[in-house]
Amino acid sequence: MKDLQNPKLIWLKGILFLVMALVCGVLVWLESPTFKSALLLAVVVWASCRAYYFAFYVLERYVDPQFRFSGLGSLVRYILRNRRQQ
Repeated sequence: MKDLQNPKLIWLKGILFLVMALVCGVLVWLESPTFKSALLLAVVVWASCRAYYFAFYVLERYVDPQFRFSGLGSLVRYILRNRRQQ
């Protein structure tokens, strides 16, 4: 599969991810519309964003600047390969 390079399609993809997240978050919260569930959902979103940042910025920038991860599968293969080498 080719890399997505069209700026309009990249924006569309980002907007669709945001819409999916918002719709799913609202649907989950509607199952249990309490302050506690809203807070827990917010923590899940925040922690997931931080984990994604860690996986694709911190590791590339500070742990192994030579490697470029193309996705979560690439990250898992990198971790497994480095674990075997140690």
